[in-house]
Amino acid sequence: MCTCPPKLTLNPYTGCTHSCVYCYASSYIPHFTECRPKKSLVHGLEKEALRLHGEIVSMSNSSDPYPPVENEMLITRRCLEILSRSDCSIQIITKSPLVLRDIDILQKAPSTVALTVTTDNEAIALLLEPRAPPPSLRLKAAETLVNKGVPVSVRLDPIIPFVNDNPASLVKTLGELGVRHLTSSTYKVRPDNWRRFASSFPEIANRLKPLYFSHGEKTGGYILLPRDLRLKLMQQIRRLAIENGMSFGVCRENLSWLNTASCDGSWLIPQKALTRGSVKS
Repeated sequence: MCTCPPKLTLNPYTGCTHSCVYCYASSYIPHFTECRPKKSLVHGLEKEALRLHGEIVSMSNSSDPYPPVENEMLITRRCLEILSRSDCSIQIITKSPLVLRDIDILQKAPSTVALTVTTDNEAIALLLEPRAPPPSLRLKAAETLVNKGVPVSVRLDPIIPFVNDNPASLVKTLGELGVRHLTSSTYKVRPDNWRRFASSFPEIANRLKPLYFSHGEKTGGYILLPRDLRLKLMQQIRRLAIENGMSFGVCRENLSWLNTASCDGSWLIPQKALTRGSVKS
């Protein structure tokens, strides 16, 4: 279901400490909530970088590149330094304001940052993402990045009915901050994330259960909401994005015709840097 342009991916860490109830990576990475640094990664990347020629490298797709331990380990920063010397284009996907520490590299290298912000309600965020930085700090990071000239997109992802499916105030704030692109998708059920979700939101889980398990769409090991409901939710986010001056893309919904720009926001990377191995939007 992925419609992202081709790019390389790099995960400096295995696992993630955010403990998001909706996370899908925990279904295929053992002990996922235990963040383990890839200690030999920097040395290996220095060798691999000799073969790179300006490709887009995404950090990270299966874990956050800025877990708390990155404050001391500096693995992500060292990787960024290597990639920037190799003229690579960099896309960072994170929930952490620690990305601001590396703004000096991001201002020099062709880059973009995608911050995941699922809600502007701090109480709901604490249930959804119990060990992640609060949304207010992520929004402040987005504002700082924009003001420093680093293009920013936001992943409003996942949208969960009865939890965060009325994000008008959040989307308005994103537009005011200068966020240029919004990516969104709906919650996709797997057995492990459903157990966590039902534990954190028992009443809402009872309301959602028939939508997923009686009327949902099974694909790729996931259970999705019924297509008509997914379409309705994504059309709403699309309208809000456009009204607030942002482009829009859906992620893994089989609704790519709703996109007004490349879904992942990688098109925000300065065009002069897109060379062999990259795709222009």
